[in-house]
Amino acid sequence: MKHRIVKTGLIALTLFFMTGASSASSTPSAATAKPAVKLVDINSASKAELKSLPGIDDARAARIIAGRPYGSKAFLVERKIIPIGVYEQIKKQIIAKQN
Repeated sequence: MKHRIVKTGLIALTLFFMTGASSASSTPSAATAKPAVKLVDINSASKAELKSLPGIDDARAARIIAGRPYGSKAFLVERKIIPIGVYEQIKKQIIAKQN
């Protein structure tokens, strides 16, 4: 009888901590939340802003500026402004706003 009570108590504690841990991990805290990335608009960014992106040097920044306006950020690859590898690195950091 005593073992059954202890066993039931251990199971209850295990379930309590498992459900408490899963609900605590499903809500991100301020310490674990990722900071918002500042998006660079390829249709209006300065040369310096474009150069802050990985893989974008003076020449690529100048080509991006010369090819404006872009209907989509994917046009950078379609128009052969930048290689696909560079685009893959920066695609989450850029947008192409329409005026």
